[in-house]
Amino acid sequence: MEHTLYVVAKLFTTALALVIASQAYRGYQRHSTQLLLYVAVGFGLVGLGGLLEGVLFEVLQVSIFEAGFIAAVVTAAGMLSILYALYAPNP
Repeated sequence: MEHTLYVVAKLFTTALALVIASQAYRGYQRHSTQLLLYVAVGFGLVGLGGLLEGVLFEVLQVSIFEAGFIAAVVTAAGMLSILYALYAPNP
């Protein structure tokens, strides 16, 4: 039961991140603001990181350490993209 709750929580978090990413991308298309593209990419990577860990561990049978490390690197890249969008000068 705990495992199922964990999977559901991961999928819910991934879905939220991807909804935010799609909204940021729509904002980028509508306003041609490059910083919104960085936000969209960032949240896309954050969502992908959460999903990637489960796929690597459950489907591809990668060790939990390796799956977690790869997911953490992808998530960190997404956060760096969001951080850049927050602190970069607005062109």
